[in-house]
Amino acid sequence: MFSEYKPNQGYDEYFTSTDQPRATLRPLLSSLGQMGLDQLNRNHEAAGMLLKRLGATFRLNDSGSKGVERILPFDPLPRLIGAQDWERLEQGLIQRLEAIDRFLADVYGDQKILADGVVARADVESSQGWRPQMQGFQPPLGRWCHISGLDLVRDGDGTWRVLEDNLRCPSGVAYFLENRRVMKRMFPSLFAGRTVQPIDDYPSHLLQTLRELAPWTDTPKVVLLTPGVFNSAYFEHSYLAQQMGIQLVEGRDLVCEGDRVWMRSTAGLEAVDVIYRRIDDDFLDPAVFRSDSLLGVRGLMGAYGAGRVAIANAPGTGVADDKLIYAYVGKMIRYYLDEEPIIENVPTYICSRPDDQAYVLEHLGELVVKAVAEAGGYGMLIGPHASQEQIAEFAIKIQADPRNYIAQPTLELSTVPSLSEGELYPCHVDLRPYVLRGKEAWVSPGGLTRVALRRGSLVVNSSQGGGCKDTWIVDEAPC
Repeated sequence: MFSEYKPNQGYDEYFTSTDQPRATLRPLLSSLGQMGLDQLNRNHEAAGMLLKRLGATFRLNDSGSKGVERILPFDPLPRLIGAQDWERLEQGLIQRLEAIDRFLADVYGDQKILADGVVARADVESSQGWRPQMQGFQPPLGRWCHISGLDLVRDGDGTWRVLEDNLRCPSGVAYFLENRRVMKRMFPSLFAGRTVQPIDDYPSHLLQTLRELAPWTDTPKVVLLTPGVFNSAYFEHSYLAQQMGIQLVEGRDLVCEGDRVWMRSTAGLEAVDVIYRRIDDDFLDPAVFRSDSLLGVRGLMGAYGAGRVAIANAPGTGVADDKLIYAYVGKMIRYYLDEEPIIENVPTYICSRPDDQAYVLEHLGELVVKAVAEAGGYGMLIGPHASQEQIAEFAIKIQADPRNYIAQPTLELSTVPSLSEGELYPCHVDLRPYVLRGKEAWVSPGGLTRVALRRGSLVVNSSQGGGCKDTWIVDEAPC
């Protein structure tokens, strides 16, 4: 099956630089070889039909797609990560989120890190995620980030790095869970002879985390707040609500009275203790944020401030989602924890700094440039793949609004064999593990591996043609 497979120059997770299979991948490669490429393609097609029947879709709302529902492309060749390697990543993720949580408590509180000059005040207060309305708030358990999805990559040497922090409403976990379900059903032979850490208990861990945010009651009422059926991630919203056995609600289903949030039901009003929100800060409460919002609940922030309802994640966490603030996380870890980062950032140039900007403008053809508040692969320039016209356009954008851009070296992301045009091809991948933080921290075994299915592409986002893979945490550590 792999006789024609040619890894790229960088780090391939199935094969070494001498094109030899990595020792711990040999049992899997043997199972794949027994299946054969033709059968793999047939099973892959059947898996796509199964995902469609399960409703595992996402909606593209850009001007060219007109809200069309699509199946998230699924690749059947799993990604393997050894248990020892994974244990180190878990430690690094928990360390990072502890520092970010302390940063959020600080910048909305005493602002010591700003007074000490470790993080620039102007960079925080100019962030689109900054919510001055949150100053002085004390969220339940002192936690701000309850549900996080951090994006990790492996560079050309196989070293893990953090690429982005997703802290407001991280998405993708439903596909992470459904991928495993489809793999077990369509490719059971690939699991033979090895133990893969289970992930089926994620919904129960999520529900437990949410319940812990309401220490004022032994029987908290939890709901999931969605913008509605036209949201691109509505499948995930309904899926998670069903898996946790909680109500899926829209803003119109909730009302605030007497510093409490109530859910309308056929039996009358029912008190709500915890809201797992899947809408952005701006739309949560028209009395505090955007006055024209029809998605949120008027009076919600009053109930939150009174300590009568918990919101996950806490409003205001988006300031730490900012790609410029990302560049400071290593300093946060040293400042708050007095530790060195276990997982380093990708080296980052901040275009609002004159020296960094000068370097970026001179080397645009070599760098990846990102708009700090964009997501989904939008607002990016990948220098080596860009035209001269695109490079010139970004130079103008950077000079006009330097605060809005950061730049990073073009990493040779690790590759994993994937089905591309019916053949096996080395496609670039990243990884989004999910971290839950209630009274304790818990990390999902593995996460959503996103894969750039367009040949040669470095962009893994579903909105840009990317797909996903099942991620296996296995006892043996790949060499």
